[in-house]
Amino acid sequence: MVRNNLNVSETAASLHTSQPGVSKQIKQLEDEVGVQLFERSGRQIIAITPAGKDIIPVAERILAGTDDIRNLGRQHADPNSGELRLATTHTQARYVLPAIIQSFGDRYPRVNIHLHQGTPRQMATMVESGEVDFVIATEGQHYYDNLVMLPCSYWSRAVVVKPEHALFKLSQLGSLTLEALASFPLITYVFGFTGQSQLDKAFRARGLEPNVVLTAADTDVIKTYVRSGLGVGIIARMAYEQKLDADLKLLDAGHLFDRSTTHIGMRQHRELRPFMYDFIEQFAPHLTTERVDAALNAHSVRERQKLFEGVELPQL
Repeated sequence: MVRNNLNVSETAASLHTSQPGVSKQIKQLEDEVGVQLFERSGRQIIAITPAGKDIIPVAERILAGTDDIRNLGRQHADPNSGELRLATTHTQARYVLPAIIQSFGDRYPRVNIHLHQGTPRQMATMVESGEVDFVIATEGQHYYDNLVMLPCSYWSRAVVVKPEHALFKLSQLGSLTLEALASFPLITYVFGFTGQSQLDKAFRARGLEPNVVLTAADTDVIKTYVRSGLGVGIIARMAYEQKLDADLKLLDAGHLFDRSTTHIGMRQHRELRPFMYDFIEQFAPHLTTERVDAALNAHSVRERQKLFEGVELPQL
């Protein structure tokens, strides 16, 4: 119910059962725990009760734990088959993961990979509930406080403009500046995906107000609207493709904004199958099985951070 926005019909469809069947199961669960988990208006569920808000996360953790038990059983039955479920951003799915997934697929042809996309809040919920195994997150780290987040790589921002744009001409006279950027309409990522702070913080530190006219989760959408003349695009540098984007000019913005870190995250103390360790190491070679296990079993964030002291992350 919670994953389907309290919609009984959607929940029934996802479980391949009937709406009355779902309603009956909910009522039986409420009778079992002795409290009402959902508020109702007539036959319609409209909200989660305070008791439900306390109980449901615990239930999700228990269900996620049963997935770990199933994983252990599958590992003994057939080590090289199964599922790998990832929640990630469009930029990672489009520009970073294809080569890694292809290589992984060659090694594990009987492992099915499922990619899920969402906001940082949605992706965190997917991992906590056991809906996905890992989240690959670029920013918005405060949404993942309950997860083990392992640093993978750095990425920086760049600006894309049409060749005839005034900003490109200005950039030919010297380094790109925040003052110059602030004087044009800007198109960039949805703040919920990559964090408003990196952009907003840089502009506000200089007393500038950026004129963001359009935000999108999809880098290709940003580039499309730059081509239409709507404004100047601020994207992940890795998302500029030399051949496909030859009609746009790339301007380095690494000196204007702090670089960001990509993390891979998962539930603490969870059981990982060997092919999951292999995927993590393919994605970030410094994340060896030993280091991942140490991070999963660390007793504090500081203890986990010590595992990465002196590790040089790659720049994408």
